[in-house]
Amino acid sequence: MKNLNIFIILVCLLLSISLKSQEEGHYGPDIAVVGFADRTNPIPLQKVIDQAPPGKYVKLEPGYYTGPAVIKKDAITLDGGGQVTISGLGKESIIYIEANTVKLTGLHLVESGGSHDKIDCGVKITGNYNVVENCIIEECLFGIDIFQADNNRISKNEITSLSRRGMALKGDAIRLWYSKNNLIKGNYWYDVRDMVVWYSSENTFEANKGVGNRYSIHFMYAHNNRIKDNYFYENSVGVFLMYSEETVMTGNTIMHSNGISGMCLGMKETSSNQILHNRFIYSAEGIHVDVSPFVPEKINTVMYNEIAFCGTGIKFHTNQEGNLYKFNYFHNNLVQVEAEGKTANMNRWQNNYFDDYQGFDKDGDNEGDTPYTLFAYVEHLWTFDRDLKFFYGSPLLLVLDFLERLAPFSEPKLVLRDKTPIFQWNEELDEKLNEKL
Repeated sequence: MKNLNIFIILVCLLLSISLKSQEEGHYGPDIAVVGFADRTNPIPLQKVIDQAPPGKYVKLEPGYYTGPAVIKKDAITLDGGGQVTISGLGKESIIYIEANTVKLTGLHLVESGGSHDKIDCGVKITGNYNVVENCIIEECLFGIDIFQADNNRISKNEITSLSRRGMALKGDAIRLWYSKNNLIKGNYWYDVRDMVVWYSSENTFEANKGVGNRYSIHFMYAHNNRIKDNYFYENSVGVFLMYSEETVMTGNTIMHSNGISGMCLGMKETSSNQILHNRFIYSAEGIHVDVSPFVPEKINTVMYNEIAFCGTGIKFHTNQEGNLYKFNYFHNNLVQVEAEGKTANMNRWQNNYFDDYQGFDKDGDNEGDTPYTLFAYVEHLWTFDRDLKFFYGSPLLLVLDFLERLAPFSEPKLVLRDKTPIFQWNEELDEKLNEKL
C-alpha cells in the first residue's frame, strides 16, 4: 500500500511537470547549440564570407571563428550546425547583415563590444527578408538589432546580455527601430535589460519567453503590432504600450511582475488597443492605465482576461474615461480596481466577474440581480501616505475599514459600477478565456 501511494504521488508529479511544460511551450533553439570550446585555431569569419558567392549555402566546419564580419551578398546561408562559436573579441558587433534573404542558423555568438552608443550586438540587421534562427547569443551587449529593416524573421534563439553588468547597463535582447512586418517568434531571452520596439509597426511577437528582465517588451510610438501567446515572468514590467495604437494582445501569460514598478501590462497615452484572452497574475499590478485612451473616441477594449492574485487588479493613474472592460475574471486580488483620481467609473464596465460580489442571481441568468459597486473606504489613506499600504490587512486597518463601511466619517469614493456582473465564472466562460485567436 505504501509503494502504491508513492507510485501515485510520482505519477501526479510527472503529470504536473508535463502539463506545466505543455502550458509554457518550447522556447529557444530546436537543435543542440553547443558551440566550439577550443580557441587555439581561430578562423576569421570574414574570409569565409568573402569566398562565398551570392546565394551560396555555407555549411561551416565545426570550429572557433572570429568577427566582426559583414555580409553584403544576398541569399547567403551560414549554417553552424550547433558546433560553431563566433566571437566578436569584445570589439564591436559580431555579424552585420547588410543584404537581403540572408540566413543564420545553428550559431553560438559570443563577446560583442560593450558600447551603447554603437549598439554593439550579436547580429545587426539593416537588410530585408533575412532569417536568424536556432542561435545562442550570449555575452553580447545587445542580442539582435533590426535597424530600418523589414520582413525579417527572428525565431528560436536564446539571448542574454553581458553578465558582468548590472541590469540598467545591460543591453536589449532584440531592438527594432523604424522596422515593419518582422516576425519575432519562439525566442527565449533572460537577464537582459529590455526588449524594445521603437517607431516600428505591423510586427508580430509570438510564443516568446522573457524571464528576469526589466521590460519584456517596451513599445514606443509603435502602432498596429500583434503580441500573441507569449510567456513573461519575473520581470519588472511585462508589456508596456507607450504612445502606441492599434495593438492586438492575445493569449499571453504574464506573471510575477513585482517590485515598486511591477505591472503585467502598462498603457500610457495609448489608444485603440485590444487586450483579449490574457492572464495577468501574481503581480503588484495587473494593468496600469495612464491617460489611455489618449484620443477619447479611440477606446481600448479589455475583454476575457484573467486578472488574479495581484496587489491591485487594475490601477488608474488619473481620472480616465473611454475604456471598455467586459467579461474579465477578477479574483483573489487585494484590491480589484484602484483609482488615484476621483473614479474609474467613467469607463464602461460590463459583465465582469468579481469574486467579492455580494449579491444574488434569482432568475438564474448568471448575471447579478444588483450591480457590483466598488467603493474606496480605508483606501483613502493611501492617497495621503502611500507607505500606509504596507499595513494593508493588519487588524487596525481592518477595524478602520469596517467602521468606515458601517458609518462612514466621509462620503466614500465610488471607484466603479458594473450593472451586469457575472454571478459565477463557469466552464463556458473559461473556454472563452482560453479561446485561441
